[in-house]
Amino acid sequence: MYTIAALYHFTRFPDHAALREPLIQLCRTQGVKGTLLLAQEGINGTIAGPRGGIDAVLAHIRALPGCADLEWKEATADHPPFGKMKVRLKKEIVTMGQPDIDPRARVGHYVDPEDWNDLIRSDDVVVIDTRNDYEVAIGTFEGAIDPETASFREFPAWWAENKDRFHNKRVAMFCTGGIRCEKSTNFLLGQGVEDVYHLKGGILRYLEEMPAADSAWQGECFVFDNRVSVGHGLVEGPHNLCHGCRRPILPEDMKRPEYEHGVSCHNCIHETSEADKMRFRERQKQIALARQRGHEHLGTD
Repeated sequence: MYTIAALYHFTRFPDHAALREPLIQLCRTQGVKGTLLLAQEGINGTIAGPRGGIDAVLAHIRALPGCADLEWKEATADHPPFGKMKVRLKKEIVTMGQPDIDPRARVGHYVDPEDWNDLIRSDDVVVIDTRNDYEVAIGTFEGAIDPETASFREFPAWWAENKDRFHNKRVAMFCTGGIRCEKSTNFLLGQGVEDVYHLKGGILRYLEEMPAADSAWQGECFVFDNRVSVGHGLVEGPHNLCHGCRRPILPEDMKRPEYEHGVSCHNCIHETSEADKMRFRERQKQIALARQRGHEHLGTD
């Protein structure tokens, strides 16, 4: 059984690059895999491994500057959620492209899962899904607005174009684990929106705590590991991943003529060139050969 820990924390790292090597070496020693992002504004990511290994890595992160009160969400899986360990240096731990955003200064009102349904069903509340379009496509909250953004960086422009629609409304926002809402609520407060709320712990905490019978959630929640999607109780969902475009697909989608393992699906068949597809086929060939030799291929997710 693998323990999965999803985490983020906004703090100020004077030299975030110096934190990378000790962290990645500890993860490798402890058999922990996944992805962690380091930036001057903090840390973000999801890791998985044995219980003891996860505990050791979390203890290391909590000892970093300003991370003593780190919070994280856990789940379990009976197969490895990740194929390798990556610790990447970034400008932002979640990219919004707004240099003045600082969630440490102020954010919206946190709303616990048990209070979320009443809030989003109020007549004077507009509910906005801050995730990417391919995430929203497989599940969202009832009545939520989909900005149809391909990346979080597009959210400020979308807001500028649509804000007049929400005049005199309270704004409730949500995302997978809460990190995007830390920035989006700070952004809206800076834009003069007075009543801004966000789901504490994100969709993952809601699905973990809210019984399905009482839920306002519809569909599955996309996650950034080999589980691909989860439902209530954080039970692994039915989705697979197209490794050509990184979008979630259902088993029946893999029977469609557009699907080629590791190369394309019905979502991306016309988005990539034949040269791209040849490159993807070569990648799949190398992954298969590496597995036959019992090795981990660097392109393996």
